[in-house]
Amino acid sequence: MGVVLPVLFSLFAAFSNALATVLQRRAALTVPRTDSFRPGLVLDLVKRPVWLAGILAVIAAGVGQAAALATGPLSLVQPLFVLELPLALLIASLMARERLPMALWLAVAGVVGGLGVALVAAAPAGNRTHVPLDRWVPTLAVCAVAVVALAFAGLRRPPGRARAGCLGAGTAICYALTAALMKTAMHILDGGGIGAFLTSWQTYAFCVTGVGALLLLEHAMQGGPLVASQPALTLGDATVSLILGVLLFEEHLRSGWWLLPQLLGVGLIVFGVFALARSGVSAA
Repeated sequence: MGVVLPVLFSLFAAFSNALATVLQRRAALTVPRTDSFRPGLVLDLVKRPVWLAGILAVIAAGVGQAAALATGPLSLVQPLFVLELPLALLIASLMARERLPMALWLAVAGVVGGLGVALVAAAPAGNRTHVPLDRWVPTLAVCAVAVVALAFAGLRRPPGRARAGCLGAGTAICYALTAALMKTAMHILDGGGIGAFLTSWQTYAFCVTGVGALLLLEHAMQGGPLVASQPALTLGDATVSLILGVLLFEEHLRSGWWLLPQLLGVGLIVFGVFALARSGVSAA
């Protein structure tokens, strides 16, 4: 089966997350804007049926992501979530009954083609099932400091690009860390059963980071334009996940001349992501 199963599970999760993003964005724009970190924002959103539908899509995405992480490397699974942005664009355009101009189709092609080129060239491999605590402690500490610093920097600024970018980057780190913790928890479930899963600290840690990511995401969506938050979120998640995959799970990427097509693919992805985010259609 090779990479087929993790890729299929990842694509399902990416579609579900894209649907969730569109629905949550619509809901976030219907509540009063907040200029500070306000947990009560979720209490306002929970009264919106469209937000609840988005949460159901998030749950479906989580199931797909867990299955993908249990069967494939982090450095393969998480970069596939770059497809969330073009998928969100297509879903939003269908909901708004708008036709996409050729420029946006070219941007979609850039993201999809660039991702394919980058992943084929990198050929992520390795699927370590146990990460020792001495690797987790510095990783958790660095990620926590980075998220707090980005959230603090973003919330100190007025609504705009800087605020949205900082909060989007903080959300990306939370997403990547949640995926890494989830991957370990799924291996614990596979090897030790439900009892080991429910008594492992990684299970509760990925729940905490996941909730933190959700709360940061809602503030990022309200914090400024999509052109600032979405690239930071999309590209940041993939980048941090690649780093965690190598450092925590000892995953391997091809080097040497393979770096050239990898860089070409990354360039196409970056171009496409910024073009799509600039369009603002996926925020509809």
